Amino acid sequence: MNAKDLRDMSDRELAEHLATSRKDVFGLRFQHATGELENTAGLRVAKRDLARALTVAREREIETDRK
Repeated sequence: MNAKDLRDMSDRELAEHLATSRKDVFGLRFQHATGELENTAGLRVAKRDLARALTVAREREIETDRK
């Protein structure tokens, strides 16, 4: 998901996306550690998606602090 899509989400939707992204990354890391992960590029993509969502959440937090 790109940053524009994340910025268009409501706060609730973004929080849900963050929760699912964290679960996805955890699952992929667990699969990688146990040797079950076949597509290791998926881990990188999931981590970047999580980081992108966290960045948008932080931007919103900073914006509310300014007001």
